[in-house]
Amino acid sequence: MHRTTTPPPLTADQAERRLVLLTATRWFPVGIVFGLTVLLPLSRGLSLTQVGLLLSIQGFVVLGLELPTGGLADSLGRRPLLLLSGVLAVLSTVLILFAETFWMFALGMVAQGIFRALDSGPLEAWFVDTANAHDQEHPIERGLSRASMTLGVVIAVGAMIGGALVAWHPLGEWSALALPFGVTTVLYAAHTLLLATVVREAPRTTTDRCRHLQMLDALQQAPRTVMLGLQLLRSSTVLRALVLVEVFWSVAMIAFETLTPVQLADDLGGEDAAAALFGPASAAAWGLFAVGALLAGITSKRFGVARTAIASRILNGLFVIAMGLAAGPVGLIVGYWLAYLTHGSAGPMHNALLHREATPENRAVVLSMNSMVSGGSYSLGLLILTPLAAAASPGFALAVAGGFSVIGALLYIPSRRRERETVLVQSSV
Repeated sequence: MHRTTTPPPLTADQAERRLVLLTATRWFPVGIVFGLTVLLPLSRGLSLTQVGLLLSIQGFVVLGLELPTGGLADSLGRRPLLLLSGVLAVLSTVLILFAETFWMFALGMVAQGIFRALDSGPLEAWFVDTANAHDQEHPIERGLSRASMTLGVVIAVGAMIGGALVAWHPLGEWSALALPFGVTTVLYAAHTLLLATVVREAPRTTTDRCRHLQMLDALQQAPRTVMLGLQLLRSSTVLRALVLVEVFWSVAMIAFETLTPVQLADDLGGEDAAAALFGPASAAAWGLFAVGALLAGITSKRFGVARTAIASRILNGLFVIAMGLAAGPVGLIVGYWLAYLTHGSAGPMHNALLHREATPENRAVVLSMNSMVSGGSYSLGLLILTPLAAAASPGFALAVAGGFSVIGALLYIPSRRRERETVLVQSSV
């Protein structure tokens, strides 16, 4: 008789390395089509307002599914949701690649919204729980910073490749923007296979019941997990303020993610020309994003996580304002680069503060609540900023978004107060 051996639990360092690897394979495809999700429908005859509506559809799907999927991740497990998200990533990219009408694009965006809702939080929650199970003192902010730095590097490399694919344009009968989406489909499939290989976690139930009964248990536990997360949000001033930061941050992201390629297309006279330039420009931006994440990990050791988050949030909004006020593509791109530098430093600090307020029982739900507010705010912001950009100018919409975003730094004050109190308690022990 052959006896199945259970592999030993992962160490905190092993979990950190796998987080970095899976972050790379998850976001490399995003880099290849970065900015092209806006330019592809424009090149196929859709208006800027229609594109804004498409992106908002995706955001509203994420908004509706964030908490249910977060509850499932906490009750059923992180791994099943990650695998399903990978399958939907492939499907959504194929749908967008072959879309020709608004409704075909909308179907692709719905599938992409479901993929992003499933993908939002489980990998990071898996890393934190796995690391803490091995070593409660393991600095999770180090892993989050490294993963964020990796994200920036792979998107930078992906953006360079995406721009090169557009410039190469070997498929003469197709749009130059199509090939990057085909490559992305293959990469998402490879990422899904890797998830199945390297993500290990203990089963969520301790009984020997068959798998479909375990699934039923998880579905029954999910609503309770969600309710506990909402109760935590209602009772915790610190967590509530952190989640509300996303209202302001998301508006800034609309500016430098969605409006920048639109402004470039206006300046350069077409979507193909903008895509060819936006590839290397966004590659450099994501390289700076990685530098920002690295600097944040260093700076937070000296000044604290909350202070670093506050400074990053303020500077990011100011640089978005500068993008709106800049004259010509050179000033726009320089401001874009600086916005991404501070975007990279803000992300891991914000998430580290979120994890301080969570437990293994609600960690994915906490991350989902944060993403839900982010996605909802992004979608609503698109419905305001894209018509504003069409009616006035993309530059004016950029400046408005940046000014609004700066206000969000005030919502880190409760976390800063909590951090200061924690330091005082530790120093007095």
